[in-house]
Amino acid sequence: MAIQTSDLPTRALAGSAPSGARPTRRRLREQLTTQAFLVPIALVLVVLFLVPLAESVYYSFTDYSGSSPTRHLVGLRNYRQIFTDPSVLTGLGFTLLYAVATTLIVTVLAIPLAVILNRRFPGRSLVRAAFFFPAVPSMAILGLVWTFVLSPLSSGVINSVLGSLFGVGPVPWLSDNTLAKVSVIVVGVWAQTGWHAVLYLAYLQSVPRDYYEAATIDGATPRQQFFRITLPLLAPAMTVSQFLLLINGLRVYDLPFTLTGGGPGYDTYTITQVLVQRGIAEGDYGLGAALGVIFLIAVAAVLSLQLSVTRRLERRFR
Repeated sequence: MAIQTSDLPTRALAGSAPSGARPTRRRLREQLTTQAFLVPIALVLVVLFLVPLAESVYYSFTDYSGSSPTRHLVGLRNYRQIFTDPSVLTGLGFTLLYAVATTLIVTVLAIPLAVILNRRFPGRSLVRAAFFFPAVPSMAILGLVWTFVLSPLSSGVINSVLGSLFGVGPVPWLSDNTLAKVSVIVVGVWAQTGWHAVLYLAYLQSVPRDYYEAATIDGATPRQQFFRITLPLLAPAMTVSQFLLLINGLRVYDLPFTLTGGGPGYDTYTITQVLVQRGIAEGDYGLGAALGVIFLIAVAAVLSLQLSVTRRLERRFR
C-alpha cells in the first residue's frame, strides 16, 4: 500500500524537512574548526621560517658581524663579493654537480634494484636489509669510514687490495682534483641507493599482479612489461624520490666535509660549507646572510623546475 504524504503527522513532516540554515551553519562551524587546527602550524611557520628569512634578507644588506651591536647598510656589496669570490663559485658548481649526479645515478640504479628485490628468492629479507643498511648511519659517520677506505696512502683499503692483486701503486682517490669529486659522488650514491630502492619497492608492491599476468598472456616480454607497466606506474614514486634527492644534494655538508674537508683546494667545497665558514667561523654574518638568500632562491628555482618536469612526465604516463 502506498503511503500518502498527507497521512503523515505534521510534526514529523516539519522535522524531516531540509533546513537551509542549519547545514550552512554546520558547514561554517566545520570550516572554522578545520582552520583552527591550522593556526599553530601557521604560527610555527611564521616564527621559524618567515621571521628568520626577513631578518636574513635585512642582514644581507649590512656589515653585521654577528656579535657587534653596531651594523651599517652596505647596499649590494655582499652580493657583489659573492659573485667575484672563486671559492664561492666553485662551491656552487660542485653543489649543483653533486645534486644532479646523485639524483640521476641513484634513480637509474634504485629502480632496477627495487624490481629485483620485489621478486621471490631465498634470503630476500636479508638482502633488502643489507641494501637499506647504508641509510641508517649519518653521512658524517659514513664519510669518516670511507676516509680510511679511500685513503690515498698505500695503507688505504682499496689501495692495499689493488697493490696486492695487481701491483698498482697508490691511487690518489681523495687528493686528485677529479678523483676527489668522483669519490664524493660515488659514496653519496652508495649511501642513498638502498633507501630509495625501498621507496620504489613500496610503490611496486601496490601494483596489481593482474597487469603482468595479462601482459604475459598477450606475449609481452619482461623488457616490454618493465617499460610499459612498471616504469609508468612508478612515475609518482620518481617525483617523490627525485625531490628528496635534490633537496639532500643541494644542502649536502657532512659527507664532503668529513671525506675531503672540501679539498683538494676548493674542488669539493659545497655552498653550505662556504656559508658556515664565512658566516660563523669568520664572523661575516652579512656575507653569510647574502649567501643564504642566494642559496634559497637557487634551491627554489631548481626544485620548481624538477617538479614541473616530473609532473609533466606523470601526466604523459597516465
